[in-house]
Amino acid sequence: MKVYRIAIVGAGPAGFFTAQALQNSEIEGISFKIDMVERLPTPWGLVRSGVAPDHPKIKTVSKVFEKIAKKEGFRLFANVEIGKDISLKDLREAYDVVVLAIGSTLGKKLSIKGEDLINCISAANLVPWYNAHPDYSDLKIDLNTETAVVIGLGNVALDIARILATDPAELDKTDISEHALTALKTSKIRKVIICGRRGPEHATFTLPELRGLYDLKHTDVYIDINQLNEAQTRIYQSGDIDRELKNNLDALFSIARKAKKGADRAIEIKFLSNPVQINGDGNGNVEEVVFAMTQIKNRKVIVSDNEFSIKSGLVISAIGYETIIFPELKVENGRIKNIAGHVEYNIYVTGWAKRGPIGVIGTNKSDAADVVELIINNLSEPKECQGIEELLGPSHKIIDQIGWEKINASELISGELVGKPRKKIDNWEELISTGTST
Repeated sequence: MKVYRIAIVGAGPAGFFTAQALQNSEIEGISFKIDMVERLPTPWGLVRSGVAPDHPKIKTVSKVFEKIAKKEGFRLFANVEIGKDISLKDLREAYDVVVLAIGSTLGKKLSIKGEDLINCISAANLVPWYNAHPDYSDLKIDLNTETAVVIGLGNVALDIARILATDPAELDKTDISEHALTALKTSKIRKVIICGRRGPEHATFTLPELRGLYDLKHTDVYIDINQLNEAQTRIYQSGDIDRELKNNLDALFSIARKAKKGADRAIEIKFLSNPVQINGDGNGNVEEVVFAMTQIKNRKVIVSDNEFSIKSGLVISAIGYETIIFPELKVENGRIKNIAGHVEYNIYVTGWAKRGPIGVIGTNKSDAADVVELIINNLSEPKECQGIEELLGPSHKIIDQIGWEKINASELISGELVGKPRKKIDNWEELISTGTST
């Protein structure tokens, strides 16, 4: 029996689905030992730190991850950072295959004047802040403004707008971080305006996210129906409409036409609005966002000279993500340069690191299956190697699967006591202490 040692870097959906695809590969005379390496003390990636707290159903995929982790031949090595605790060079020499499933965690820049003002924040920082990511528990955010502006036309923009504009009482029974819930309960934000340079037909919202806006109980949602009508005309004139686009447009029409409740909280979606610059108040704080109106001609976005501005003390950029950079590897278009998932020699990528920050959680499953098939086709003779233990110092505090289960149990019990699905630990030291306790 040939035994191949596989290191998967990243314990998010892309990593777990890769492990699952390897486990499900029935090849006579071959077996796999999988070591999953994660920088954080906790696994699950964006399922834990990216999915909005008011979307608990999406997080149930973690049950699948737990089944994968309990199978023979799988080991978790959390609290281990590649490039710091172990070099990528040493890792690839210690394993037959290294799969980078590291995701894309850096927010793309707007590249406009004023982006560095206080309270102009990337979604890549704000989302983990309200999801109890230990790197962002001390993030300073001032919610002392009536209007917040979110720039971007994707699901992340919708999530952020919904969290900021929802009555905090509706979040009491979720697993939102305690520091975020406390801040939201004293927030003065009553209106969140989502702005994007493209038209409704170019938005990357998904249908479940749009339906979530329709179902808000204490928040009205406003969309200019004229913009939707114009988009519909453009679509039908081009003949370039598919079922998904039609369903999204229908959902946007339903939201726009829904009777308003007269709620004191509101979300507004403004299409065809290109951010030009962000102005400050003289003390380095965000005060106003200037936009140029755009038009769609021959499927291209044309920026006009017509400008308008929105007074706002908080601006969130949600225009996409870029992947973590390894000095040894080339990055292009927000992803690690690869051919169908193969980078070089025994290094492969999957998930956002492979294809860029597009797709939903389920997209990673088919992606992983394709990459695993490529890996198997490229296998040569297995190495004689010991794996990750030989690369880490004896004093390094590893969080293994048992350690993670201790953290998980602690959070679930703490949550149950206060009527929440879990109460997340958001402190590095406490996470490591809980995970390594005897």
